[in-house]
Amino acid sequence: MSDQSPHRGLTRRGFLETTSLTGAAAVLGPSVLGAGMAQAAQNGEVLTGSHWGAFHATVTDGRWTAVRGWEEDRFPTKMLEGVMDSVYSPTRIKYPMVRRAYLEGGPGTASDTRGRDDFVRVSWDQALQLVADEVARVQEESGPKGIFGGSYGWKSPGKFNNARNLLRRFLNGTGGFVSHVGDYSTGASQVIMRHVLGTIEVYEQQTAWPVVVENTDLMVLWGANPVVTNKIGWVVPDHGAYEGMEDFKAAGKRVICIDPIRSDTAAYMNAEWIAPKPQTDVTMMMGIAHTLLEEGLHDQAFMDTYTTGFDQFLPYLTGESDGQPKDADWAAGVCGVEADVIRQLARDFAANRTMLASGWSTQRMHHGEQAHWMLVTLAAMLGQIGLPGGGFGLSYHYSSGGSPSAKGPRPSGMNAGSVQLMRTDAQPDASDRIPVARITDMLENPGGAFDFNGEAGIYPDINLVYWVGGNPFAHHQDQNRLLRALQKVDTFIVQDFQWTPTARHADIVLPATSAFERNDIEMYGDYSQKGVLAMKKVIEPMYEARSDFDIFADLSDRFGTRAYFDEGKDEMTWIRQFYETTFDQQEATGITMPDFDTFWDQGYVMYPVTDEGRSFVRYAAFRDDPVLEPLGTPSGLIEIYSRNIEKMGYDDCPPHPTWMEPIERLDGPDAKYPLHVSSQHSIGRLHSQLCGTSFRETYAVAGREPCLINTADAAARGIADGDVVRVYNDRGALLAGAVVTDDIRRGVLKVSEGGWYSPAEPGTPGTVCAYGNVNILTPDLGTSKLAQGNCGHTANAEVEKFVGTPPAVTVFDTPRNG
Repeated sequence: MSDQSPHRGLTRRGFLETTSLTGAAAVLGPSVLGAGMAQAAQNGEVLTGSHWGAFHATVTDGRWTAVRGWEEDRFPTKMLEGVMDSVYSPTRIKYPMVRRAYLEGGPGTASDTRGRDDFVRVSWDQALQLVADEVARVQEESGPKGIFGGSYGWKSPGKFNNARNLLRRFLNGTGGFVSHVGDYSTGASQVIMRHVLGTIEVYEQQTAWPVVVENTDLMVLWGANPVVTNKIGWVVPDHGAYEGMEDFKAAGKRVICIDPIRSDTAAYMNAEWIAPKPQTDVTMMMGIAHTLLEEGLHDQAFMDTYTTGFDQFLPYLTGESDGQPKDADWAAGVCGVEADVIRQLARDFAANRTMLASGWSTQRMHHGEQAHWMLVTLAAMLGQIGLPGGGFGLSYHYSSGGSPSAKGPRPSGMNAGSVQLMRTDAQPDASDRIPVARITDMLENPGGAFDFNGEAGIYPDINLVYWVGGNPFAHHQDQNRLLRALQKVDTFIVQDFQWTPTARHADIVLPATSAFERNDIEMYGDYSQKGVLAMKKVIEPMYEARSDFDIFADLSDRFGTRAYFDEGKDEMTWIRQFYETTFDQQEATGITMPDFDTFWDQGYVMYPVTDEGRSFVRYAAFRDDPVLEPLGTPSGLIEIYSRNIEKMGYDDCPPHPTWMEPIERLDGPDAKYPLHVSSQHSIGRLHSQLCGTSFRETYAVAGREPCLINTADAAARGIADGDVVRVYNDRGALLAGAVVTDDIRRGVLKVSEGGWYSPAEPGTPGTVCAYGNVNILTPDLGTSKLAQGNCGHTANAEVEKFVGTPPAVTVFDTPRNG
């Protein structure tokens, strides 16, 4: 793989990345930590894990000095260098801190100064008492539904230090809280797929890569960039997808990337690049489907046997029901891809064993439910679902979906507990959970009604928000609206190890340890599940940082619920207990597990990949016998038409795949701004994680988030490569560094999600973000009443060269008195 990125000004490294700052030779062996030891070594090398993979950390005189990838991982990522820097970054939270106005005036005081008020250092005892008193006050006055503890984010891997579950366990001990359902990654798809396929689908195992390499003739990557996104994992990734991509490329088979940006994946795979207008994928799919129907290329026998409702969808596809055939000419007029290209795609899809591999970007849009529903419909019409190398896949880009699986025991983990103290429900009609991306709606509209997947809910009146392991001032849409909404709550508590934009807007900030200052245990390989890794402490906690477990245990003590929370167990006792749950799985898996001390001394246990794992074909059992192996839908079949959705009667989610205009799109009927803003994933971080490290310097342009812009669009606006540009719409404005390239469709900008919010005037809604947080520009609305997913890929804007001295980027410095 070439080291040169297709995007000038950015760095793209190959799969086989050098991940050593010292150049030390690889040595396979156990960690220097001995069996059962909880303390970090002062000198030596420690094997541990992260969202970016397993690695060896070199420790010298108690300081982490070098990092190199684990020998079991053939494809380590250079982002590990940023992982090491995160521990020593200037953004570290060193001590418990309280916003000055809050400390002096109490809850609700000058909440509009959050983000610009200075902080005061306090003792741990004072900080914990402030938190405990406020939680108790809100529980007494507003009940459990006055506290939002649905804290969302990628946190850190680990079965024990699961920050979100630990928060929930603590809050359940105090009487309960308001939580959330769903996630920002797949909010629309995980709901609609249950109606269409009877499963969440987006996190399920894919047809294994060896099967794809052997059988797939045509791989279609639709809105997916697996070369970039597979570098990270929800647990500790094994990066197994890169072997599959390497083998597929070596086989010389055809790859098509459908994406407004010529991605790193397109460059690596030597793929054909087709660039539709963003948010118009459904029309392109329908144009292909219409051609299949018109030319008799669809598999009617498959539709008759394995699907239901196709006959009710056909009148819409042919135009019989609304007078508009969804043919290739119609699709071309919307999506901007030539009609002949669309027709030829239909013929090529039908003539070859075709895998339609979609990313999740297509469903993070207004009416995003329709994209994956239509993709499944198209795959069904091809008749290849359940065949080796055919059908569709929704996770080839995520955590190495498709990596052949092992079959071994899995350790348990920390749960969220149950309600311990009974409180009066002061808001009996309010919901105790909300769709995750509707937090701003909830804060703005206490008592307001909302719809979600056939149910009606009432937003609670929230007085306290407690956030751990996440950064809503990066991942939530319409940041200015979120800032205003949070000003309505009495207290905002953040527990983290870095001064994220979210921490800077808190009232009380508690310094947590990083994942590398505590011990844990985790699976190795999200989909391969081919081992258990000891996530050993690299260094002792810095400054006054404490683990999330210890913080919540001490808080529970103040409510008399410590025995419930920690069960009298310390860190290593819990980890040992979780590991030893694997013993009960030995007979079923055929794997004999070593005792805990042997495992901890070695640092890992690896499982062999099975023949079944290498040959797995998704939906093969259903195809072989749809009667004995039905899907989880009401009909047991693929539901092209859903009677359950029909009964809901939603005006923004009809009962079959439908093209629906988003609130704004490139060249759309109501477009106010001329450019679409794509918020694809960054090449150098996991959402917002690592943005606050020196690794940012490997991709930043002019000290800011890169903004890809088409050469012609740049020339028309007098923008040159490396210029600071202002991107703006009615929701807000950001500054970024221009990267002028032909690898992006004309009319499209790319500003990656996850950039840290750095307001030129802190605490002031509407001020420009000096670094380049793209969610300043995106709208905060649900995909539909069905799923209420986020619309992070729905945004139009304009861009101009910034003239004058740009405001300083301050978010990577410690806040005043911080």
